[in-house]
Amino acid sequence: MADSTNPTVYDIFQSMEQGPAAASSTATAQAWLDHHSRSLGFFMDGKFILPADRRSLSLTDSKGGVVCSTACAEDADVSQCASSAAAGWMSWSSLSCSQRAKALLRLVGVLGLHGQCVSELCALCEASCSPAALVRLLQYYSGWAQLRDTLIPGWTPVGVVVVVSSDDCSLYSLMLRVLPALAMGNSVIVVPGRSAAPPALLLAQLFTAAGLPAGTLNILTGSDVTLGAKVSQNPDVRLIAYCGNKQDGLALCKASAGMGIPVSVSSCVGATCPFIIFESADIDSAVDEVIQIAFKKKNEVHWVLCVQESVSDSVVARLKLRMADMKSVPLSSDADRVLVDAAVQEALQQGATLVQPCGASSGAQYPPTVLCGAAPSSPYVVSPPPGPLLPLLTFRSNTEAVLLGNHSPHGHAASIWTEDLTLALETAKSLSVGSVWVNSSSVSDPCFPVSGHKDSGTGTDGGQEGLYQFLRPSFSSALPRPSPVSLEYSKFGTEAAQVVIPDSPNGDSIPQSYPQFVGGKACKSVSGCSVAVQARGGDSVLVFCPDGGRKDVRNAVEAAIKVQPGWMKKSPSARAQSLYSLAKGLESRRKEVCASVGAQLGVPAKEADREVELSIGRLNVWAAYCDKVQGGSPPMTQSGAALSFPEPLGVVGIVLPDDAPLLSLVTVLGAAIATGNAVVMVPSQRFPLPALAFVQVLQSSNLPAGLVNIITGNRDQLTVALANHSVIKAIWYWGSAQGCQYLQHTCTSPLKTLRLSWQQAGEGRGAAPDWAQPPPSLLEDLWRNAVQWKSVWIPTA
Repeated sequence: MADSTNPTVYDIFQSMEQGPAAASSTATAQAWLDHHSRSLGFFMDGKFILPADRRSLSLTDSKGGVVCSTACAEDADVSQCASSAAAGWMSWSSLSCSQRAKALLRLVGVLGLHGQCVSELCALCEASCSPAALVRLLQYYSGWAQLRDTLIPGWTPVGVVVVVSSDDCSLYSLMLRVLPALAMGNSVIVVPGRSAAPPALLLAQLFTAAGLPAGTLNILTGSDVTLGAKVSQNPDVRLIAYCGNKQDGLALCKASAGMGIPVSVSSCVGATCPFIIFESADIDSAVDEVIQIAFKKKNEVHWVLCVQESVSDSVVARLKLRMADMKSVPLSSDADRVLVDAAVQEALQQGATLVQPCGASSGAQYPPTVLCGAAPSSPYVVSPPPGPLLPLLTFRSNTEAVLLGNHSPHGHAASIWTEDLTLALETAKSLSVGSVWVNSSSVSDPCFPVSGHKDSGTGTDGGQEGLYQFLRPSFSSALPRPSPVSLEYSKFGTEAAQVVIPDSPNGDSIPQSYPQFVGGKACKSVSGCSVAVQARGGDSVLVFCPDGGRKDVRNAVEAAIKVQPGWMKKSPSARAQSLYSLAKGLESRRKEVCASVGAQLGVPAKEADREVELSIGRLNVWAAYCDKVQGGSPPMTQSGAALSFPEPLGVVGIVLPDDAPLLSLVTVLGAAIATGNAVVMVPSQRFPLPALAFVQVLQSSNLPAGLVNIITGNRDQLTVALANHSVIKAIWYWGSAQGCQYLQHTCTSPLKTLRLSWQQAGEGRGAAPDWAQPPPSLLEDLWRNAVQWKSVWIPTA
């Protein structure tokens, strides 16, 4: 018989103490910070640099303790960092794809050794990112580094890339831009936010120690994101990639306007995302998930709960049950507490009811709170304050659910809960967001191509599609950039460049007057005025064309927005047939269009006929594109299935170049409408006659009325009208450097996708595309600028 004094299994477990942790083979985050005296400088040319007499900023943890301080860069530091990045790019880009892939794969082993230090530092700085997520990024993009020349032929790295993040952006979001830029052969200057700065500096040190050439990855810290614009003034910089909150992104766009470099914006912080629960959902699972993401996890986004009316009582009852024992959530500051109190008081005044586990606490803490019966237009729903607030809206039908989901100005992500797969996919297609999670939330993987819709961004991250922002077509070369000029934005485009001449009905002595094309009809300008069009190199007046303005653009956009949703829903083969028909229509009017091209450009009939012939062929090419380039199913690292597909932008404003006025028109027109967009086009101000002749082709085509609109007149004046119209989602612009600067500064509210090419003295930049014989990368570049990507993830058991 066993001795009764022997301890039982229960006693053993009750008396067990936590054993000593296994000795770490790497330095801890605290030791690393102590090694740098908790005063961090910059990382450039492969080493740390801390100049004397630099202003510093303190980084505190969640309890108010000082973690470390970071230095604020000055002009001399910016210049030194840019020189380091330029030298690093020469070394890094000279390596073969295989060598770059091996270097990135070596970093996986380095993270395995120092993962604990990285994880601890991220926790200290509240810059959430696990070593496992970084390893996944490195493995994925090292593969693309190996396959760049094989799977992406005809494209080359842009050069030096500046990656900027706001203070509240996670390290993962930052590295999601840094690593693909490195994989494509660029060097990178990182301007991190305050919380991501220490772990970014640590990673730069680890990467360089693993064999990344000195100067390939540089870290420069400062007081705000406009430091990124200062860095970008260096002529070697070719791209700015931003991630973070919307306010800092807009400030960066305005500060970098006129520098001649694109800015890719991803407003991934602070967006409002819908969490939609249908009556066919697993209610218990949905409620558990919404409590996790709304109250228990630190998220970069705000959630709005949308529940079908038939199950709203059941959802609220389960929320009360799950929240009964929850504790108050700490806020970032007392100022946040003021904002939360104001939002709750406003909700109560509007008739909302509260679901809370306990009464309101004091100080910088607040209990998890559900605001039931919230109004969709309330400020705390559209832009919730920072804090544990969850607005709850109800809907009756699937259509209402989509309307609520699209009510927000943001288009970051959405979560849909239903057991009906058909309903889930229909809703996912209708929501204007970049990521959709079905019966799940916050799933991320670098193989997902995701575009920011609406105010959530202008770029695409993840997948092969996200690599193109760090590449340029091989036909274009790096050119001297324009310098920002002192531009009075309120007066840009107010001075007419041509003399306005009233229409006259006098006989044959007056040159012919051409109409513009708005809403499917040939019509005069709202102003009732026309401008004289002269032949190249001559003083004689060929024709009069309408002098369009803001009201003409308004009418054109109204027509375009009515027809675009229906055109987008047409099958790709139906859009292809319409483009084939348009090409046949141009062929049938070949003689008249040739005469217009020859008279306008002053070229022989044979040369004019060649441009028309190429234009017919180009329309056929875009017709063939319609049903050939579509999305796919990214390979998943988790159980489930994923879908990615391109979607049209909406209404696109296009200001056309002077080169090849007919061929360039049909080239960009075909790219836009083949992908489902509607367009408002401004022909070349110097050579509008070929576009006006093309109006006759459009009149006889079977394209829906309002899909294509052509407005002639002063280029700058019409550019201003396009930039200030809230419905236009993107602008493609060929024009002056001042026009490019105006668009970059102005197209921020709402945020527009820009494709800019500047010209001087009416001539091309010196590397303008050869419209007659474009390389495949040009057509692919136009196609990719005409779409935005959406990814849908569907989990399985």
